[in-house]
Amino acid sequence: MLGILKIAYKLLVNDRSKFAALLVGITFAVFLMIQMTSLFSGVLNRSSATVINIGAKIWVMDPAVQTVANTIPMPDFVLDEVRSIPGVNYAVPLYSGSGLVKLHDGTYQAVNVVGLDDSSLFGRPRLIEGNIQDIFAENGFILIHDSEVPKLKNPKIGTEFELNEHRGKIVGIAEVATSGLFGVPTLYTTYNRALQYLPNPRFTISYILVDPKTEKDAIEIENKVKSMGYLALTKDEFMAKISNFYTYQTGLGTNMLLMTVISFIVGLSISGQTFYTFILENLEKFGALKAIGAKSSELVSMILFQATFTALTGYGVGIGLCGIMIWLARLRIPDYAAIITFWNIGLAFVMVVVIAGISSYIGVRKVLKIEPFDIFRG
Repeated sequence: MLGILKIAYKLLVNDRSKFAALLVGITFAVFLMIQMTSLFSGVLNRSSATVINIGAKIWVMDPAVQTVANTIPMPDFVLDEVRSIPGVNYAVPLYSGSGLVKLHDGTYQAVNVVGLDDSSLFGRPRLIEGNIQDIFAENGFILIHDSEVPKLKNPKIGTEFELNEHRGKIVGIAEVATSGLFGVPTLYTTYNRALQYLPNPRFTISYILVDPKTEKDAIEIENKVKSMGYLALTKDEFMAKISNFYTYQTGLGTNMLLMTVISFIVGLSISGQTFYTFILENLEKFGALKAIGAKSSELVSMILFQATFTALTGYGVGIGLCGIMIWLARLRIPDYAAIITFWNIGLAFVMVVVIAGISSYIGVRKVLKIEPFDIFRG
């Protein structure tokens, strides 16, 4: 069998033009599939940036909330009722809103403002400059250092600005795990200062962050909150809710799925046609092998080996090219959202296996029909 596979390998690589065409088809298909799905994964990841960065185990919200940016304020008594639920270790309010910053040169820039609980500062980002205690100083704000910082003219500690005609001052610079989706800089401050600086309706609590005493208590907390007419979700459940919204209730999921299917069809058509042409041009060699005693199973093994070798090679090259492309894009575009995950790689691998299987089937049918007599007679 090893000798047969060596012959199959030599037949494949000796025809360099056909081998190159097979590789290009599969590589191009894998590149497009990985690129589309990685961009989709990056968008979904950034859509849950606030949930990831805050890190609360349970989020209490209005049932109509669809994304973390789509806040619906809740009355203050909800916080008191949540705190009274058995199994709650602690519960704190979170403010999430947007404002308009006037910079020192007179230009304006929209920002996201996150207000942390004054007593605990639960969910605070990791500081890289400054002191977290300075957030309690007059007009103190913490700037998130991400790809959106240049929109605020790269402020430093001590930089002053206006937020809705209130004086603000950068007292710290921090970093978070994930940048936001919509390209807007983020400022952290205390809950009460956020309420003071930004216009608000009668109710002001965007979310209630809950820490359960045990994992079993989380289920009981969710049920109690539901009986109050509100919704409690774990971190993973909230992220899944956000992902489902962008996947099924916007055009994002449909467009990405369509592009992935098109990539699969392109790769299948190119590789299938090229592999079929390769088999036709080597029918005499397969017939000669059959005439000297090669079994049908051995010929099938040759076809499967050739298709598998080509598919896996193109798969690896495609992933490598996509990784380089994303790396170069991030060098030029810091807020480029695409990320390669195991899910992207696994999906592309399944599709490559399907492409290899269909290409092999086309070749196997043709090879099994040949007769040595017809080859030598020609």
